[in-house]
Amino acid sequence: MKLLMEALIKFTCGLLLVGLLIFLPAGTLCYSYGWLFIGLLFIPMLIAGFVMLAKSPAFLKKRLDAKEKQAAQKGVLAFSGLMFIAGFVVAGLDFRFGWSQMPTWVVITASVLFLAAYALYAEVMRENAYLSRTVKVEEGQKVVDTGLYGIVRHPMYAVTILLFLMIPLVLGSWYALIAFAFYPAIIIVRLKDEEALLTRELPGYEAYKQKVKYRIIPFIW
Repeated sequence: MKLLMEALIKFTCGLLLVGLLIFLPAGTLCYSYGWLFIGLLFIPMLIAGFVMLAKSPAFLKKRLDAKEKQAAQKGVLAFSGLMFIAGFVVAGLDFRFGWSQMPTWVVITASVLFLAAYALYAEVMRENAYLSRTVKVEEGQKVVDTGLYGIVRHPMYAVTILLFLMIPLVLGSWYALIAFAFYPAIIIVRLKDEEALLTRELPGYEAYKQKVKYRIIPFIW
């Protein structure tokens, strides 16, 4: 019950925060793409939360912990937080003042890709029980090298790049895309720091790097 309450409180706070960041700058609740994004983001999140609560409460608790201990990662999280705030606010202002016009087919395509990325994210969580929102090595942790981890070393980051780059398109704002375009650079900084830690502290990770050559994009990087 305590875990359920913690999850629901964080879910509700996240929903309210994102809603305020989008609809307050928009100056109205009649922002259909804003509601579309809210639905695409939070309905699957709520379903996934209840599934984790039923099947793996320990994993859910781990996913709720977002407190980084490393200074470099704290900076990465702070910068990504600013990126999200800027992106949502700009999208709301874009709708309010009509700065850009996005074709409906782009919004629909982005919505489909967003849900596809969400499904891949769920698959990554299913494959890797050690997956955490913080950069660390757990006691007894082993290298996962099957499924998506047999294609790239960081499928979670690959999926989140697709997921987050679709956000401004779902919101119908070309200008918000400028803010979210910083996300791949943020991920590269986080990824390199994480790989250094895993190489030092996770047995077998060096051999895994030799087996799976690419970090997030097959045949490219």
